[in-house]
Amino acid sequence: MVRVSEAIEDDHRKLETYYNIIVNSTDEDEQTRYQNQFTWELARHAVAEELVVFPAIEKYVPGGSAKTDDDRREHHSIREMLDVFQDLNASDPSFIPTITLLMEGLARHMRDEETNDLVRLEESVTSEESEKLAQSLNRTKMFVPSRAHPSDPDKPMYATAAGLLTAPLDHLQDIFRKWPEEDTNEPWME
Repeated sequence: MVRVSEAIEDDHRKLETYYNIIVNSTDEDEQTRYQNQFTWELARHAVAEELVVFPAIEKYVPGGSAKTDDDRREHHSIREMLDVFQDLNASDPSFIPTITLLMEGLARHMRDEETNDLVRLEESVTSEESEKLAQSLNRTKMFVPSRAHPSDPDKPMYATAAGLLTAPLDHLQDIFRKWPEEDTNEPWME
């Protein structure tokens, strides 16, 4: 079984991989495909984390509420930048600078999560609880929006309701987006 920290770190490594492909490619079609993949992965990851992991940190980690308040603010800032990036054309001169700036903030956030938040969470829960959180995180990603919606509420109850309304529209639009060709299943099919 996978622990919650491993599931989150796996998502982080995927985001880094997609970012590296985008900035190192000179093929606009490939950049567009990985732009969609990056957006899809980050949007789903952020919302699922807010709905599953943040409440666990608040419940199990001493001082967790203050930390998740900071993390929610960081997520909101990241979603605002993702909202700009997800709609840019790969030929736009601001395409690479925008994802680079986005990734700088995201990389700081991921490092902090991996070295602080997740360590403290794993120390505060049993292996079984951690595995259940990982399962819940991955299940939740199937039902949340696949695009950034920074105007959606940040409170878990309201975010869930907003996500249930926006996710079907995002998933429908995903059918018509370009995706990396080496994936046998389009992301929207997961």
